[in-house]
Amino acid sequence: METNTSRYPNHLAWHETLELHELVAFQSIGLMKLKRFFPEVKDAELRSIYGHTIKSLENNLKELLQFYSFAPRDDEQEDFRNMDTGFFSGDLLGFAKTSVRYYAIAITETATPVLREILNKQLQQAIQTHAMVFNYMYEKGYYPSYDLEKLLRNDIRKAGNAINMRY
Repeated sequence: METNTSRYPNHLAWHETLELHELVAFQSIGLMKLKRFFPEVKDAELRSIYGHTIKSLENNLKELLQFYSFAPRDDEQEDFRNMDTGFFSGDLLGFAKTSVRYYAIAITETATPVLREILNKQLQQAIQTHAMVFNYMYEKGYYPSYDLEKLLRNDIRKAGNAINMRY
């Protein structure tokens, strides 16, 4: 069955643009970390897996970045940032966000009340950590979450840096 695309707008929806942003930001940071640690990997088989993963992430980013031209945009000037601080805070935000997700999943799989209480307490701490990191990034301008245009430009720059990074 063929899909009739004439009834669809020629741009991305807001929600899919934000999901695209999450994927690009997550994979860019992961790619930078893999490339940074690649020289330290001594085991030949693991080194090969790292190389394969690096190439896969580079290809993923190149494919996903093509869709950025279909996202809602404005024409503001790009605001350059200190990449190290932005990278480290973005990595910490990704870790915090992932922790919240894993704790939530673990709680739904827990039958032991005492363990559930501990996981719930740690989930609340992970949520607080996420809020602290997000607020830091937002105040410093590393995560312009209310400005989609800047958010997407940051993604494009970050993904380009990750793709071009030597390893």
